[in-house]
Amino acid sequence: MLESSSVLLFIVFVLLFLLLLFVVLVRKNGTAALIWNEIIREKITNFIMNQSKEQRILNFVLQNAVRGDPCSVMDTIDKYCSQKEWAMNVGCEKGLILDKTVEEIKPSVVLELGTYCGYSAIRIARLLKAGARLLTVEFNPEFAAIAKQMIEFAGVQDKVNILEGPSEEIIPQLKKKYEVDTLDFVFLDHWKDRYSPDTILLQECNLLRKGSVLLADNVICPGAPEFLKYIRNNPSFQCTNYPAHLEYMEVQDAMEKAVFLG
Repeated sequence: MLESSSVLLFIVFVLLFLLLLFVVLVRKNGTAALIWNEIIREKITNFIMNQSKEQRILNFVLQNAVRGDPCSVMDTIDKYCSQKEWAMNVGCEKGLILDKTVEEIKPSVVLELGTYCGYSAIRIARLLKAGARLLTVEFNPEFAAIAKQMIEFAGVQDKVNILEGPSEEIIPQLKKKYEVDTLDFVFLDHWKDRYSPDTILLQECNLLRKGSVLLADNVICPGAPEFLKYIRNNPSFQCTNYPAHLEYMEVQDAMEKAVFLG
């Protein structure tokens, strides 16, 4: 009996040690970080609380942010995701790169691929000039519903239109169904394996004009190698890389800006 208890304690000790080691690795390793936050930790918390992480983020915003204040909503999301639960928003560090790009372009028509909880949509919309509009595409209905509430709470709903569905189906509909002539700015932050095919699709649908700007997030972590290969070797684009970190972590990441030359 005593020997059995000792073996059990040893197993528990080893498991706790491995868990601690994994958590330490998470801070420096992008793959480990994503596995820990998106698979292990999130699934356990969702099961215990019987509620999605995205709903928890929304509830925190509704309880702590100032209604009608986009910056307050963004700061509250950043606070939650840096202190409580990691989430795949663009975050405050890379958000400044996004801000600068929007301020330089002063776009009238913006397309965002990957709405998630609405953080980057709010971030972009607060900088848009009067009459400008943002079309943001989200495949997941639950995320789209959360984003709708978040965007309305931030008070930027008059500039944002959430389009539900896969990007490869919505992009070809933009001209006729959503009356888009060409896009001034495209923010790519959805499935990384869709970055390259959707960029090609935007060109095939004649949605890019000379001077249209694409900005892609997470090109290092989790990474979009096919997109980088395509965009950097395409004479129709002029590229700039912005080194940064994975949102709310010390893991290396980057954003890639591509100006369409026509």
